[in-house]
Amino acid sequence: MSDRQVYAGDPTRLGAHVVGDGVSFSVFSENAEAMHLCLFDADGRETRIALPERDGDVWHVHVPGIGVGQHYGFRAEGPFDPKAGHCFNPAKLLIDPYARQLTGQPEWNDALFGGAEAPDDRDSAPFATKSIVADPTFDWGGGHAPVTALDQTVIYEAHVKGFTQLMPGVDAPGSFAAMASDPALDHLGKLGVTAVELLPVHAFLNDRFLVEKGLVNYWGYQTVGFFAPAPRYLSTGRIDEFQQMVARFHAAGIEVILDVVYNHTGEGDELGPTLGFRGLDNASYYRLAEDPSQYVNDTGTGNTLNLEHPMVLRMVLDSLRYWAGTMGVDGFRFDLCSTLGRTAEGFDRNAAFFKALRQDPLLATKKLIAEPWDIGPGGYQLGAYPPPFAEWNDQYRDGVRRFWRGDLGHVPVLADRITGSAGQFDHSGRAATSSVNLLTAHDGFTLTDVVSYAEKHNEANGEDNRDGHGENHSDNMGIEGPTKDKQIVAARALRRRNMMATLLLSQGTPMILGGDEIGHSQNGNNNAYAQDNDVTWIDWARADEAFRAFTARLIAFRKRHPILRQKRFLHSVPRKVDGVIDLFWWRPDGQEMTRSDWTNGHNQTLCAELRIASGTPSYAQREDAIYLAFNAGDAVALQLPACPDGFHWVRHIDTAQPLAEPAAVSGAYDLAETAVAALCMERV
Repeated sequence: MSDRQVYAGDPTRLGAHVVGDGVSFSVFSENAEAMHLCLFDADGRETRIALPERDGDVWHVHVPGIGVGQHYGFRAEGPFDPKAGHCFNPAKLLIDPYARQLTGQPEWNDALFGGAEAPDDRDSAPFATKSIVADPTFDWGGGHAPVTALDQTVIYEAHVKGFTQLMPGVDAPGSFAAMASDPALDHLGKLGVTAVELLPVHAFLNDRFLVEKGLVNYWGYQTVGFFAPAPRYLSTGRIDEFQQMVARFHAAGIEVILDVVYNHTGEGDELGPTLGFRGLDNASYYRLAEDPSQYVNDTGTGNTLNLEHPMVLRMVLDSLRYWAGTMGVDGFRFDLCSTLGRTAEGFDRNAAFFKALRQDPLLATKKLIAEPWDIGPGGYQLGAYPPPFAEWNDQYRDGVRRFWRGDLGHVPVLADRITGSAGQFDHSGRAATSSVNLLTAHDGFTLTDVVSYAEKHNEANGEDNRDGHGENHSDNMGIEGPTKDKQIVAARALRRRNMMATLLLSQGTPMILGGDEIGHSQNGNNNAYAQDNDVTWIDWARADEAFRAFTARLIAFRKRHPILRQKRFLHSVPRKVDGVIDLFWWRPDGQEMTRSDWTNGHNQTLCAELRIASGTPSYAQREDAIYLAFNAGDAVALQLPACPDGFHWVRHIDTAQPLAEPAAVSGAYDLAETAVAALCMERV
């Protein structure tokens, strides 16, 4: 135990903060009986300092003579009584929940485990992750975030390493620096996306069972530090590398959204390691089961954070404010967001977490996106979130996949999906942009695999192909996996164009999985969470440049036409500005759809004439109409609606003719088998 002179710290600022001649440390624990700060020198020697002050449930100390770069941790004393929910064990070195930087992965050893029925007295410090005192001050140089409106947003979901590891001309591949390198920004800029949504970049754990199988946690959904960037992505070893990345994205007009995991931590269930939260105050940080020695497991990962505790809720909000303010990010996608809104009575759209976000003057201005489900009771909550949340729409994904696979009876489903899924989202004043439309995401098949595999192929994960979704609404189109059959290759390419066109012509907020635009495949693996290798790394050397160019063309077309990205829902009602109906559903023969047409399960063609929604007169003069046709059946002659004098239809998009230039069309348009077309009404 150290006899050095220490003073009271600042209990109002949790974590480690450089103040004057030293560092103030503060940590929350409601049930601890004593708390120790552990300082480590360059040789790993430990100095323990008893925290002399406790204000409420915050323990704190100011230590002179140390500064940025100091390695540290905590040890907490208190009852070891799992049946009462307490797991205190001073033999275990604990991560600071507010640490701005961590050393890296723990070295897996039995000493990291706190004990089940009795405390394990082996010292975990030689194997544990250490916290590091960091200074997050950054000079943003007067730069400003793009602040792109949601109706103009196109999201690109990317993995820091997967996106950059094989990218030509990139220094330090697999890092934040590589993510914002010139080649990366050049690709994203030419593609036309407006926001990059990064898979988890908070410090996360390589699970022991994966390490023992020679695998790693690639996706990152096992957070152990909600304020610390993942050390594996810091090529410089400094946290300002992340801020520099954000600054470069902003300078390129691209927003940064983080996929964040506040529903659970990497400590797992009652048999998991004691790394931080469990040892600091298990009964406060986690939701405990009826038997307090076990955890509520609404997340499927072994534990669930207890956001009903005010200090745990504060930690999550402080983390969000830190990333939004100090680190400069523009939004958050909340993993398993239903968990964050679940109370003792079930899911509550007005739960404390949602209320806190919506009233926060900083966070309420950011893009907030929910993954609207978990495995807990009543966990599927698509459409139930309060404004300003947007939500991942899995029903969009499944409906579009099934329509293009040729499943019968899906014309009405597609009609709802391309107009913003009003059945889910048109309530509470929510906008059509609330639906984040996706064809694919990190969790599941890539777009190339959706058209190349009828079954999942996850054998490389070491779970005998039992993991991952069983029903993917996919189709191998004749041969499972890669083929040189020219007819199948062409058919797959057309279907990918059809699906991407559907995505970018739909109302809502589109999200593209990074790599889909160049034909990336995971060889049929639909759960590549542990594959840090060429299964998940985008192979830029084999990029499908034709599909990249077609995708960029679709994004540019979407940007030019506000009809395709409206906030209001289209309901086939007269516009206030001129009484013109805002949406017409047409049969291929030019007649309006009837009830019998909608219920005809063999119909495979959907035609829509879109106008600006009712109640938005400011848009009314900007353009007149767009005609969209989605044909999953045989070739068809489309009888186009009559145009007013001085106007005609101009074909801009036809997935069967991806290189065709815009061309005027008179009266009818021949649409090929299984194709999408988009025509604009324009002045002659």
